Amino acid sequence: MKQVNDILKIKGRDVWSIGPDASVYDAIHLMTEKKVGALMVMDGDKLVGVISETDYTRKIILKGLTSQKTPVKAIMTSPVLYVQPEQDIEECMILMTEKRTRHLPVIDAGKLVGLISIGDVVKSIIDEQRFTIEQLERYISG
Repeated sequence: MKQVNDILKIKGRDVWSIGPDASVYDAIHLMTEKKVGALMVMDGDKLVGVISETDYTRKIILKGLTSQKTPVKAIMTSPVLYVQPEQDIEECMILMTEKRTRHLPVIDAGKLVGLISIGDVVKSIIDEQRFTIEQLERYISG
C-alpha cells in the first residue's frame, strides 16, 4: 500500500502559506497566483490553520464581509487535520471523506513537510489499481 511519502516524492514538498494577520484578499491573490485551492496558515514555524477557497465563499461572500478588511485568522479552519508521511493513502481517503476536507497538511516531527489534496490521493489509488490490473492481466495471459 502506498503511503503519503510516495505522493510527496512525485508531486514535491512545496507548500504555500500565509500569516494569520494577512488579509483574506492577499490569501486569495496568492492562491490564484500559485494555482492552488488552499494555503497553510503559519505563525512562524507553527501551522495554525488552513484557508481555502471554500472558507472564502462561505465565510466572506455569504456573510457580506470584505476580503480586504478581514484577516485570514477570522475565517481559517482550525484546528487543522493532518497526516504523517508514513500513513497509508487509504487512511487519508477515509479521513478526507469523513471530515469532508480536500487538503491535508503533512506533519513530520512537528514540522510541516508537505501537503496532499484529494486529487493526489485519488490519482495515487487509481495508479495503484491500474498497476495491479496490468500485473494480473500479464499473469493470466502468461
